[in-house]
Amino acid sequence: MSTVKIFSDSTSDLPQGWKEKYDVGIVPLYVVFDDGTYKDGVDITPEEVYRKVAAKGSLPKTAAPSPADFMAAFAPVIESGNDIVYISLSSALSSTYQNALLAAGEFPEGRVEVVDSETLCGGIALLVMKAVRAAAKGHSAAEIAELLKTARKHMDTQFVVDTLDYLYMGGRCSGMQNFIGSLLKIRPVLKLIDGSIVPVSKVRGKKEKAVEQMLQNALPDIKNMDKELLIVAHTLAEEDAEYLKRALQQATGAQEIAVIEAGCVIGSHCGPHTVGLMYLRES
Repeated sequence: MSTVKIFSDSTSDLPQGWKEKYDVGIVPLYVVFDDGTYKDGVDITPEEVYRKVAAKGSLPKTAAPSPADFMAAFAPVIESGNDIVYISLSSALSSTYQNALLAAGEFPEGRVEVVDSETLCGGIALLVMKAVRAAAKGHSAAEIAELLKTARKHMDTQFVVDTLDYLYMGGRCSGMQNFIGSLLKIRPVLKLIDGSIVPVSKVRGKKEKAVEQMLQNALPDIKNMDKELLIVAHTLAEEDAEYLKRALQQATGAQEIAVIEAGCVIGSHCGPHTVGLMYLRES
C-alpha cells in the first residue's frame, strides 16, 4: 500500500524542525524585486526583504510557483509509488492553488490531491499538521483531502499589523485609509474570512492594545478550540508573540502553542512587527 506524503508551499511558514521531522515537502513562492527573483525562504530572508523595501520605498511583487515547479516537486514522490496531498495558500490570495491543480492533472487520477487551505501562514500549518497525523494513521490521500476540507471551515486566522504602509503599497488598503490610520494611530485587527482579508476591529493607540483586542476576540471561543495545537505567528515581533503564547496557555490549557516566524511572502504583504493567532474549532 502506498504512503501519503504531505506537501505545502512556503506561505505555510512551517518551522524547519517540523519539515524535517514530518517529511513535509515545500514548494516555494517567489519574491520579485527589480534586481532579481528570489525563492521564498531559499534565496532570501524576511530581514532582507524589509531592508530592500526600506531602501527602495516599494514592495516586491510575489509570484506563485509555476505548474512546472509543482510537477518537478511531485514527480519523484509519484514515481516512488507514493501519493500526495498538497495544501495551498488561499486561492483568493494567489494563483498557487490553480497552478498546483494544473500540475496534479499531469499525474494519474487520484495520485495528487490538491486542497485550498482558504487561509495563510499558521492556518496552513495547522492543516498540514492535521494531514501529517492522518497520514501517519494510514488514511488515503482522498480521505485526508476530505478531512482538510471539513477542517478549514472551522479555522480562525486573525492578525495585527504594526503599520498600514505595507497593505497600502500592496493595494490592500486605500491611500486615505492609510493616511487616516497613520494620523490617528489606528491599528486594525484583520481576519481571514472566506479566504480574504477583512478588518474586524479597529484599535486606536499602541499596538499592544490591538494585540490585546485580538486575544479578547479569540477568548470567547475557548470551549470550541481544538486545543491539540494553536499557533502564534509573527514577523520580527517575538515579544508580542511570546505574550500571546503565555496568555493563551493560561486561558486555554492547550496541549501545544507553537510560535512560528512568517516568511518573505507573508512579510512582504503585512510588514515587520506583525503578529497573528491561528486555531481550529472542534468540528
